[in-house]
Amino acid sequence: MTSRSNGEPLVRLSGVNKWFGDLHVLQDIDLDIARGEVVVVIGPSGSGKSTLCRAINRLEPIEKGEITIDGDRLPDEGKQLARLRADVGMVFQSFNLFAHKTILENVTLGPIKVRKQSKADAEKRARELLDRVGVSAQADKYPAQLSGGQQQRVAIARALAMEPKVMLFDEPTSALDPEMINEVLDVMVGLAGDGMTMVVVTHEMGFARRAANRVVFMDGGRIVETAEPEAFFTNPQSDRAKDFLSKILTH
Repeated sequence: MTSRSNGEPLVRLSGVNKWFGDLHVLQDIDLDIARGEVVVVIGPSGSGKSTLCRAINRLEPIEKGEITIDGDRLPDEGKQLARLRADVGMVFQSFNLFAHKTILENVTLGPIKVRKQSKADAEKRARELLDRVGVSAQADKYPAQLSGGQQQRVAIARALAMEPKVMLFDEPTSALDPEMINEVLDVMVGLAGDGMTMVVVTHEMGFARRAANRVVFMDGGRIVETAEPEAFFTNPQSDRAKDFLSKILTH
């Protein structure tokens, strides 16, 4: 995959606005994400975090503004959108694995169909990725035979198999039992360490502290504050962020 000059951001949101009916869920969002940067998006429920994440690969269309990936404007629809979307990996709250396909088949489907890889090449790479996320022994099983934490790690491997330029995570641990959360976060920390560009919507503040280059705090559809994790958690600048942190960090 060719990447453009390293000078420009890999992902750029300029003046992005989104409405659901009368509800203005994204308000004049400007955000640049550099190559290899890990940006964690936090904020109260209903602040627009997930919508922001989903707008980056146009799962949510925007009404106003522009989003570019590696210098290319996100098209509205059609083959160009499919091609650009293939550069953007996405991991959701729910694992969205195909129940009737094995774990190996789930991971190889995209590379074979979209990237036109041979079955042998796709399977070799899939096994490497399943090993990397710690579920190589599960390759021939079906999703229902795996724990939630294992399924989510398969979903990460499936996204990585497309060799995306950027990975989006929309609350990837919120549907998991507490003891499974760390096994997924550990994989994500490893990815961050490998230099993967990531946008992560999460309530896991420990992950934000460990792996983020930057924390983006949203409230009411706006970016209220953006800072390095240590600065944000120890010395938030806005009253809204102070209030939010006082509620979540005391529990």
